[in-house]
Amino acid sequence: MIGVCLGLTGVLWAQLSVSHFTLAWDHTIEKIRWEEDYRVTEQGLVLEEARVRGNGAGMEVPDGAWLENGSWHYRRQLPPLQPLRLGRTPEAGDYQLCVDGQCHALSHWIGAPTARQPFIQMWTCKAG
Repeated sequence: MIGVCLGLTGVLWAQLSVSHFTLAWDHTIEKIRWEEDYRVTEQGLVLEEARVRGNGAGMEVPDGAWLENGSWHYRRQLPPLQPLRLGRTPEAGDYQLCVDGQCHALSHWIGAPTARQPFIQMWTCKAG
């Protein structure tokens, strides 16, 4: 089974046996929640849909977005991401990884964000 690996430059810090997940965070300035739904495939992480609960500085809602339950929903046609690089610093806060409605901060698996390690990577890997 494939899953998701978290780490840096191929160095594995954590491994999750999931087929899909939501990555969520709060915009550092506007404090507005963003969510992205990913499907895990052999080719990489496929962004299926994204949502944002408002707009503001540097957060324009894309063309074709639709408003549903207080969030703007949209889809982008991107190739599978392998790896997905996430900026992660103490000042910006942490991402949340949600699976089957249960959300946990990435620090649950890999520790708190640090200034000396300002990003991590996520990639598709064999779950073991």
